[in-house]
Amino acid sequence: MASRSGVVFEDYFPAMVEKLGTDGFMKELTTGFKLLMDRDKGVITFESLKRNSALLGLQGMNDDELRCMLREGDLDGDGALDEMEFCTLMFRLSPALMKNSKQLLEDAIVSEL
Repeated sequence: MASRSGVVFEDYFPAMVEKLGTDGFMKELTTGFKLLMDRDKGVITFESLKRNSALLGLQGMNDDELRCMLREGDLDGDGALDEMEFCTLMFRLSPALMKNSKQLLEDAIVSEL
């Protein structure tokens, strides 16, 4: 899928869920969050996103695109992404996961019981 900025996001999330299961996929999202977060603050800041974005294949994004991504996911307006905001943003970026989110939520609830 291409964006207006020319950055291409290939949606591998559905295949990852199928291969890893709900728990495994959520562990991968957690790992991604930890790769991008500022270790001292425990959240993803603009600086930590810029510094670590190449680890997730985002090296082609400029500062404005990174700031936009951060703002889009920042649900509480604190200028950073906590783990829940990051996971929510990742789901929102995947149209296929959004379609299947009800089933994923049910699977997660069942696995917790």
